[in-house]
Amino acid sequence: MENLTKTQLVLLVLLISFVTSLVTGIVSVALVNQAPAPITQTINRVIEKVTTGNSDDGGAALIITSEDLVTKLVSDTLPAVASVIASKDVPVIEQYFINPFENDPFFNQVIPPELLPDFRIPQYRQNGTEKKQISSGTGFFVSEDGYLITNRHVVEDKTAEYTVLMNDGRKLKAKVMARDPIQDAAFLKVEDGKFSFVPLGDSSKLKVGQSVVAIGNALGEFQNTVSVGVISGLRRTIVASGAASGPEILQEVIQTDAGINPGNSGGPLLDLAGRAIGINTAVAQGAENIGFALPINRVKKALSDVREFGKISYAYLGTRYLIITPEIKAERKLSVDYGALLVKGESGEPAVVKDSPAAKAGLKEGDIILEIDGVRLNKDNSLSEVLSQKRVGDKVKLKVLKDGKESVIEVGLTERPESF
Repeated sequence: MENLTKTQLVLLVLLISFVTSLVTGIVSVALVNQAPAPITQTINRVIEKVTTGNSDDGGAALIITSEDLVTKLVSDTLPAVASVIASKDVPVIEQYFINPFENDPFFNQVIPPELLPDFRIPQYRQNGTEKKQISSGTGFFVSEDGYLITNRHVVEDKTAEYTVLMNDGRKLKAKVMARDPIQDAAFLKVEDGKFSFVPLGDSSKLKVGQSVVAIGNALGEFQNTVSVGVISGLRRTIVASGAASGPEILQEVIQTDAGINPGNSGGPLLDLAGRAIGINTAVAQGAENIGFALPINRVKKALSDVREFGKISYAYLGTRYLIITPEIKAERKLSVDYGALLVKGESGEPAVVKDSPAAKAGLKEGDIILEIDGVRLNKDNSLSEVLSQKRVGDKVKLKVLKDGKESVIEVGLTERPESF
């Protein structure tokens, strides 16, 4: 190599470049011939390839962008999403005016009527009632025979009448079948008809960063509003409150940056397969792009109860508790950093309700329920979360830490009373 002249070296480089180009061209042609269709890639667009035929046999391929996926998903889902409108008879208040000097015996004797001051003082009175819309939210059909899911706070008023405004403009009467006493969900039924519905997904398989779509009646005014985002977090615990309800602790909720706002509460949060994986529920006030949805798995059992029994039945143990964390362990000098510590309520309610299954099993304040049927209790698996998956009449095995000793006891669950 050291003896090559400059001319020879240049010729050698040109020869190598020619051979490399030839080989690259052959390989490129071979790869193109093997592909059924070109695949375009851009930095900002997710692309999926859906084969419509056997690619080995040269079948055609369809290129679908994320934009196509969302527009197709929305087109398929909108007929199953409806505005939920609350109406009720409200007083009609009318204004009228009085003159305090008119028909007054004293002034009429002293001052001629035509000289009385023309004072007009406004007064108000009820003149009958009229039916008015008082609130609105969103719901979505989950069965062909007319069952809908929405938030409990959307149908909170038990004296109101509810209608659903369909995507095609129809207004249909809806009956509230059940309001969930534990979580912000409610179930409605529309009679006489077959309806498009949203299939239910599996919220236990969600991943942070996964794309989602929220649909609803934004701000109670803009029907069928669509927003796209991602799952920002899972298993959040928040305190939510509304205009007609007090503060409520919501556990295990999904955090998303897809637009959730007053009005699209109760609408579906969808994965890109068009399955409902959550129910749009709350938004962080004073912050942008922080919304929360109730995981769909949390309402599946309640939906099944409503369809089968016409009501929601929750299994009941009869305890008040505090989930133990490392911080709680250190603060209370406990021997374990997980489990449900039985404690009194904030207003002094007993840790173990009298005559409850827990009381009959001998549980008392200060005991720690470590596991239920082998499921360890912690911030990701709270006592109420595990019990919500049980049915009335089920017998469960509790691993309990009592007076420093572990034991396993069997307890039969009863139906949760409305007063609890």
